[in-house]
Amino acid sequence: MTASHNKGANPVQALASAQQSPWLDFIRRSFVEDGSLARLVAEDDVRGVTSNPAIFQKAMGEGTEYDAQMKSILAHEIVSPGTLYEKLAVHDIQKAAHVLAPVYKATDAKDGFVSLEVSPYLARDEKGTAHEAARLWADVAEPNLMIKIPATPESIPAIRQTIAAGINVNVTLIFALSAYKAVVEAWLSGLEDLHKKGGDLSRVASVASFFVSRIDGKIDAEIDHRIKAGDKEAAALAAVRGKVAIANAKLAYIYWQDVVQTPRWKALEAAGAQPQRLLWASTGTKDKAYSDVLYVDSLIGPHTVNTVPPATLDAFRDHGTVAETLTAGVDEARHILAEAERLGLNLEGVTSTLVDEGVTSFEQAFDTLLGSVAAKQTALLGNKLTSTKAALPADLDAAIQKGLEEWRKAGTLRKLWAKDASVWTNGPEAKWLKWLDIVEDRMTHLAELENFQAEVKARGFKQVLLMGMGGSSLGPEVLAETFGKHEGFGHLYVLDSTDPQQVATYAKKIDPAQTLFIVASKSGGTLEPNIMLAYFHDLAQKALGENASSHFVAITDPGSKLEAHAKKSGFWKIFAGEPEIGGRFSVLSNFGLVPAAASGIALKPFLEDALRGVRAADASVPPAENPAVLLGTIMGVAATQFGRDKLTVIATPQIADFGAWMEQLVAESTGKHGKGIIPIDDETLGGPKRYGADRLFVYLRLAPEHRHEQDEAISTLIDAGQPVVTITLHTTRQIAQEFFRWELATAVAGAFLGIDPFDQPDVEASKIETRKLTDAYNETGSLPAETPFAEFGPFAFFADKKNAAALKGDSAEAVLKAHFDRVKAGDYVGLLAYIERDTATREWIQHTRLKIRDAKTVATAAEFGPRFLHSTGQAYKGGPDSGIFLQITADDAHDLPVPGASYSFGVVKAAQARGDFDVLAERGRRALRVHIRGDLKAGLAALAQAIHAAV
Repeated sequence: MTASHNKGANPVQALASAQQSPWLDFIRRSFVEDGSLARLVAEDDVRGVTSNPAIFQKAMGEGTEYDAQMKSILAHEIVSPGTLYEKLAVHDIQKAAHVLAPVYKATDAKDGFVSLEVSPYLARDEKGTAHEAARLWADVAEPNLMIKIPATPESIPAIRQTIAAGINVNVTLIFALSAYKAVVEAWLSGLEDLHKKGGDLSRVASVASFFVSRIDGKIDAEIDHRIKAGDKEAAALAAVRGKVAIANAKLAYIYWQDVVQTPRWKALEAAGAQPQRLLWASTGTKDKAYSDVLYVDSLIGPHTVNTVPPATLDAFRDHGTVAETLTAGVDEARHILAEAERLGLNLEGVTSTLVDEGVTSFEQAFDTLLGSVAAKQTALLGNKLTSTKAALPADLDAAIQKGLEEWRKAGTLRKLWAKDASVWTNGPEAKWLKWLDIVEDRMTHLAELENFQAEVKARGFKQVLLMGMGGSSLGPEVLAETFGKHEGFGHLYVLDSTDPQQVATYAKKIDPAQTLFIVASKSGGTLEPNIMLAYFHDLAQKALGENASSHFVAITDPGSKLEAHAKKSGFWKIFAGEPEIGGRFSVLSNFGLVPAAASGIALKPFLEDALRGVRAADASVPPAENPAVLLGTIMGVAATQFGRDKLTVIATPQIADFGAWMEQLVAESTGKHGKGIIPIDDETLGGPKRYGADRLFVYLRLAPEHRHEQDEAISTLIDAGQPVVTITLHTTRQIAQEFFRWELATAVAGAFLGIDPFDQPDVEASKIETRKLTDAYNETGSLPAETPFAEFGPFAFFADKKNAAALKGDSAEAVLKAHFDRVKAGDYVGLLAYIERDTATREWIQHTRLKIRDAKTVATAAEFGPRFLHSTGQAYKGGPDSGIFLQITADDAHDLPVPGASYSFGVVKAAQARGDFDVLAERGRRALRVHIRGDLKAGLAALAQAIHAAV
């Protein structure tokens, strides 16, 4: 049967006479808003609209027509680029649905649909697809919406579930008849499921989108290749060129005709069900040798849809022919497919490949779309976000771009956000990723934290003393140093040392009767915070008597010994840690937010800034546009492929303490199994000749307070070819964004290193050795005796046999020279000082490290013990064997008892130093310990002189 179009009707309009619905494969806001879509509906009888990521990318990524809505959303919400895109797309889909609503009504819900695709990233995820289909259906809330679901094997069950939920479905990416049969089965089963539930079948529409021209594109390319190569079947190959796709589609239509005659379908039809129509997609002509309306003219038949791009619609309107062609030449179609099989054109393999390529193509288009939205969002937010600029040598930059593209292709960032351990080692990583969600979690508990803050202020504490180590102390220290004292709140002090002089100094800073004490320990069993607690609780009891515990707050994981002790002792508050967050990733959890609250930091703006950091690094932001992935890739690639594993942080003074937190995060996370990134913090900038080829610089620049001399020094390094990443903050509060960015970046870097960034296997080793020594002290009343291998004046030198044999000398200078002569290019020197950390000693260690750096052209780390044991110590023991360590210990001018224990603070510190050194030696590190006897100030001056002479 042939149907000719009505006199006066253009070919597009006349498709109605053949019972085919023309849909438009295009959407754009201006196209809908200026009435263009409505004119096509009225003048051409266009009956539907389909969209896809490529279409939206062209609409949203170009021009300014979406800017107004973007600005409005961003002014009121903190959203990811993925969420922003979705809000824009939903708006467009709703507006298009309104234009098509009269068609939907006039056809009694059989036409007038607009299609919106589930995320292409879910194409292989059954549960994710079904969930997203239901969510998008609810968000758009228009009855003439169709949800597009790909016909991958994994998504077939989701199609059934979605139909059974009463949702219209456009099944996309169908190439093979076998796949179409699976789609039909899912559609029928879904309707049957819905019918059993008493649902209204008449309002559930579906189309099965058969992709056409892409098949010819693949087959024809193979034909052309074989003909060019002189294939003996050249004539037969030429005879089927450009015909396989249409033949394939015709047999699909014949199958559909058979299906609608089955008793199974007739029962559903009697219950009110609509047939699932075949929709011809990918109908724009790619090959210029063919008619530009080939895939419209040849695929016309009752109860079908053809969705065409605007150019094809215009072409068909101009010179298309309306005739029922689908049922014509069926025998010829069978012959063509038989010939294709005989000729080995492998239609089955081609269609399988096309599904995979289609999924990949949609993912790439979605990446491009989200990248465009992310770039636009970043531009519109302006100074509300920190910014990143990387100045990198060409070879390093090329390797980083390759790494970013590999992450994009593999969807690795989405796997990371899905807490998939395969990103790293397929080990226990997944159970340590709660930090990804903690900012949103804490936002929901904001009232609890703000109430605590109000109570702290009402009680009028003059000081706040936090006691903790590592992740429990370094984040709060950054907050204290960056934000300072707030009106109406006590000064926040952070104690993270067992040095008796340092403990005594902090005891003098506070009035126990006016102090809020916060003891922070995830495990609740860490030695240092427990003995600090014992000491300061004893001080508080002397000042406050029975009310002492009302001045104490604990932050610890549920079920810990500290929690039990706090409950038993009647602490004022106990805040729970999150067991699935490691200490160094805990700054945006209660371990950072409780001291922030106690010190008067405005919590809501702080958390909002943190949330901006989270959203900017979201799974929806492609790696190349994702600030955290970019930083992590730079770190990982620079270290693994270029030997640039000394991550050197330079910062504007107002935010300089960030480096102390960052170095723990990076060192403990990456420094293990002989691999790692060695963070270098607080090393004063020098000229380019002071640095080797093992450096990667990160410049944390606070724009309102930046220093011209720092800017100029950084520019000089860039000019000299050193890689520099400049991160600009516009307010100090944006440190919250950087906390999250660096956490995610470190996790990314860990993936490039091929390690688990969430364990710390070598930290425990030092604890074990320390425990052995304190146990020995408890048994004998003294630490085990030790004998120096050399003594000169106030200095006693200690080392294991191997190191001692390499460090012969007749003076302190000679021993030190022998030690530092072992330094070679690519090494670093670590000064590990178990002494009080105050202004004088920090100046001493800084001056000394710079002397070594400038003499040896190597990176230097300047650390105080036992603080660094919970920080960079992991990398020194477990990371690459490129460190040369000088441990510095000294006689304590004064010691302090630990209430309830036989040992003192001095004994604990000595045991920690010796335990740490023993592990360095056991790991074969180049390590030397010098013990200063007598006056510390004089001893440090003499040691500095000896080091200067040695290097």
